[in-house]
Amino acid sequence: MTATSSFEPVHRESTASVIARQLRTAIMERSLQPGAQLSETALSAQFGVSRGPLREAMQRLVQEGLLRSEPNRGLFVIELDEADISDVYVARGAVESAAATMITKARVPAALRELRAACDAMSKSLELSDPAALSDADFNFHDVLVQCSGSQRLVRMHQTLIVETRMCLTALEGTYQQPLELVEEHVQIVDAIEAGDVKLAVRRVEQHMDEALRRLVHAEDDDPNYGG
Repeated sequence: MTATSSFEPVHRESTASVIARQLRTAIMERSLQPGAQLSETALSAQFGVSRGPLREAMQRLVQEGLLRSEPNRGLFVIELDEADISDVYVARGAVESAAATMITKARVPAALRELRAACDAMSKSLELSDPAALSDADFNFHDVLVQCSGSQRLVRMHQTLIVETRMCLTALEGTYQQPLELVEEHVQIVDAIEAGDVKLAVRRVEQHMDEALRRLVHAEDDDPNYGG
């Protein structure tokens, strides 16, 4: 008799997905500079793949808005001006407010534990006076917030927005003018979620995005070499 089970097939990540992830990281870290043109010949040689999966990967990034296509010229890394940056934070506010709403209503203890742990990581980085670690912990908090919503669509949208945000902050070397206030803003978001107050949680997410944008614009004004 043949045994039956509820096992599901194991799905391997496609070559195009691997390439897309690496290109996304390169754009985020600015090893692929804003405005840079992508060469299929050079990239296929670097990745050691045919042009088929490479083109599929690049088209994914076009759909995500990280690459732009120019007829008869090719694909280029996007460039963000001040209006784009503002729009990124408006979109992040919408996505993260939705995530906070879902988590607050669901009242899942595991989500609160993960969010508290993410806040603790930020506090630890602050105590160690480690700006790079604080930046990573900051982004991790927002990733955890959206992941805990359980919405894969929010997660996909947030992924692109975080890459764009990283592009801005990398250009500014991740400078934080008010690290203590930054950490406190995240703690207050979690406090509102734990209290079960949807309106307060959403308001604090929106206030955090407003403050983050203000800090970023202020940093640009103070940096004469900023070109993002």
